[in-house]
Amino acid sequence: MTARRALIVVAIGLALFAAAWLRPGAQAKDPFSDVMLAFATRGDVIQVVQASGALRPTNLVAVGSQASGRITSLRVKTGQAVRKGELLALIDSLPQENDIKTAEAALADARAQKVQKQAALIYAEAVLARQKAALAQNATSKDAYESAKSSVDVNRAQLESLDAQIAQAEVKVKTAKVNLDYTRIVAPMDGVILLVVAQEGQTLNAVQSAPTVVVLGQIDTMRVRAEISEADVAKVRVGMTASFSILGDPSRRWSGTLATVDPAPDSIRSDAVITSNSATSSSSSSSSSSSSAVYYYGYFDVPNPDGLLKTYMTAQVSIHLGEVKNVVLAPTAALSPMRDDGSRTVDVATSGGKLESRKVLVGLDDKVHFEARDGLKEGERVVIGRRDPALKSNFSGPPGGF
Repeated sequence: MTARRALIVVAIGLALFAAAWLRPGAQAKDPFSDVMLAFATRGDVIQVVQASGALRPTNLVAVGSQASGRITSLRVKTGQAVRKGELLALIDSLPQENDIKTAEAALADARAQKVQKQAALIYAEAVLARQKAALAQNATSKDAYESAKSSVDVNRAQLESLDAQIAQAEVKVKTAKVNLDYTRIVAPMDGVILLVVAQEGQTLNAVQSAPTVVVLGQIDTMRVRAEISEADVAKVRVGMTASFSILGDPSRRWSGTLATVDPAPDSIRSDAVITSNSATSSSSSSSSSSSSAVYYYGYFDVPNPDGLLKTYMTAQVSIHLGEVKNVVLAPTAALSPMRDDGSRTVDVATSGGKLESRKVLVGLDDKVHFEARDGLKEGERVVIGRRDPALKSNFSGPPGGF
């Protein structure tokens, strides 16, 4: 046989071998080709309750005016940091200054009247003493003595009345000075001006209510108000760790400790017992509240030294119910529905090419992975879903369905 014929025979043989290998069914069938598998691994699981929240300063004050009048000077602007007692605005103080002068004049008049009445009392007491001595010697009448005694009593009563008038006048002076102080609007605490409501030249009317001039907040520490659903609030406890991210920086997280959880939802404000509405309003309110979701508010504080957190930012809150580290975990999708006895199972791919239904003891579950406390070992493969036969190709995928 020539070399050329030998090469032709070898080529034909290789072609026949390849055709036989590629023929459907010639390869060994993957016993798990119709399922999707995932490995049980080792890692950490954190079980959380998700909630939507909003940020606000720990202290937020609407600084108003107790004095009516025109704003003559506005000393601050939005975003400015101020200290407690710092002057924020001035109101025209001429009416209050005039009130002080009037009150001080009334006080001076009452004191002058008292001096005059004290002199009159001294004279009346001297007359009474002479009348008393003359009556003892029968040198005056009983009527003259009684008249002198009455004059002393009247002068003493008038002095007591003047003392009361003086006290009243002193109060009016103090009140007038306080009202003058109200024309100087000062910061009640350290903070940052979040909003300037009034403007220079505006006239304020503080007769019925105190009009707001500026809104002041302490933003070095921010308070998170988390809206916890009715379904989750029973799991939440004061003292749990809570963390959040903001829309502008989702990769960064801030953490704090849950300080309080409201015992009632905010909708209690519309309860008929509180609002004393009519029976019709009560029934409509009850109907409305029963058909809407119920939320409870939880609060926790976080430091804000860099000022990145702004007032009323939206916070994506996670309240940590529990955490385990370095445990065997598997995808939650592998778990069967809970049975009547509370047990759960997973389908495990065995080395013999079969699926084994195995009962597992589930620990924490973060809805992505669960802690397998018993029944599953690291490295074992579990079924997390079934493949759609219509999407399968003629060739098997790699082991594990990936």
